[in-house]
Amino acid sequence: MQINKYIYSFRYDNTESELCKLESRCIFNKEEKNKFLISEIKAEPSRSAFIKRRLDIISFSKDYPALIADIKSKKIRTDGFKIEYLELKGDTSEYAERLEKLKDIGFCINTFPDYYNPTIIYGICCYEDVWYFGVLIKNNLIWEKHKQKPRSFSNSIDMNIAKALVNIAAQSDIDSSLLDACCGVGTIMLEGCFAGNNIEGCDNNYKVYRSALENLAHYQYSAKVFYSDIKDIKKRYDAVILDLPYNMYSAATDIEISHIINAAADISNRLVMVSISDLTNLISNIGFKLSDYCIVNKRASNFSRRIWVCEKME
Repeated sequence: MQINKYIYSFRYDNTESELCKLESRCIFNKEEKNKFLISEIKAEPSRSAFIKRRLDIISFSKDYPALIADIKSKKIRTDGFKIEYLELKGDTSEYAERLEKLKDIGFCINTFPDYYNPTIIYGICCYEDVWYFGVLIKNNLIWEKHKQKPRSFSNSIDMNIAKALVNIAAQSDIDSSLLDACCGVGTIMLEGCFAGNNIEGCDNNYKVYRSALENLAHYQYSAKVFYSDIKDIKKRYDAVILDLPYNMYSAATDIEISHIINAAADISNRLVMVSISDLTNLISNIGFKLSDYCIVNKRASNFSRRIWVCEKME
């Protein structure tokens, strides 16, 4: 029986469901379902606001005793270990039964556990009648420190969307070059830097450009920010992220929006754009095709953002 190497669990609310699925399609080339996904692609959970944890599979079997025998045969000896049972959709095991299985695994590891400060966490779970055992890697949530960035902007996107935009742009290639055009105070750049992406930014508003520099310096990130209109950027990037200015959507300013998108199209074959209005015609006019799309609704509000993933037509 062939098996993928990693099991991912997700968390999100109803307003973020479409965004999480779009991010999943871009990172893993398939959509998470029921907040669960098995993949051969290894992604750091803390890259995403939606990935709760990753199980790096060590052993698996449809027969539980065979799983235990296989774990014993590996002679794992790691001091300070901890074991957690992952409850997945379709698993009907009772609490007492889950505890017994944790004990079974514990007796297979011939060292002392540490439940409070573990050096490593192992996980066990059952999905579609197959038992899995492996190393559990959790989202560390350290990125939430960006909530305390020194400079903010009233209409900046929240961190969950910012992290997703970086992943949608980079896909599974963390080394791809990204430009956050119209970067504002650097909300998207902070998430790209935290995840280790190769990201740069630009903005032609001097005040917000200085704020972006201050926010990056506050967290000791070294990404470049250019005080520049995007039309003056000549370097090419694997993808450009455009969080378009929402207050520019009127008949009088369509030319400005077209200018920004055309300039981005000149320096990249992949655009990830955020808008509150329909960009379908603008996308086709620049010789791009829409490859993916979603809507993100704001909680307790009628406000929504549209996210457009576009590729240059050959």
